[in-house]
Amino acid sequence: MQTIQIQLPDSVFSALRKAPDEFVQEMRVAAAVKWYELGEISQGKAAEIAGLSRSGFIDALGRYRVSVLQYSSKELAEELADAS
Repeated sequence: MQTIQIQLPDSVFSALRKAPDEFVQEMRVAAAVKWYELGEISQGKAAEIAGLSRSGFIDALGRYRVSVLQYSSKELAEELADAS
């Protein structure tokens, strides 16, 4: 596992009312959710990045109001065509 060091102002933690370790975990989740939403990573990879189980990541998607299903309009049309 790689370790990455990020410098942030102390005011970040008080503004978000989070301890540094809580902030780091939330940052991992937020990044994973956004990358999943953009279609850059799979749900499984996003869960791994977030440090969550797959079901935990699905719960996080709900908190961030991101759909569990990420289909482009073309992919959705193909799925619907295959279903009929």
